[in-house]
Amino acid sequence: MPDHVHWLLQLHGDLSIAVKLYKSRVSMAVGIPTWEDGFHDHALRQDEDIRRIARYIVANPLRAGLVKRVGDYPYWDAVWL
Repeated sequence: MPDHVHWLLQLHGDLSIAVKLYKSRVSMAVGIPTWEDGFHDHALRQDEDIRRIARYIVANPLRAGLVKRVGDYPYWDAVWL
């Protein structure tokens, strides 16, 4: 997505540190501050279907009208599909 990022990951550490490092590296790569402060997270519960969540994330560019097919979006990648 052009204005946000979705991650689906299993984290073995501090989420705040991971997000801070990611934001810092992206901002350094583009040469300007890029991100707003803060972030929104959602921890999956055991009863949630991880494949459904993954498909929702991957289909975001379709819903936003950025592409006609998921595979046309250059930044998608998922082992769940």
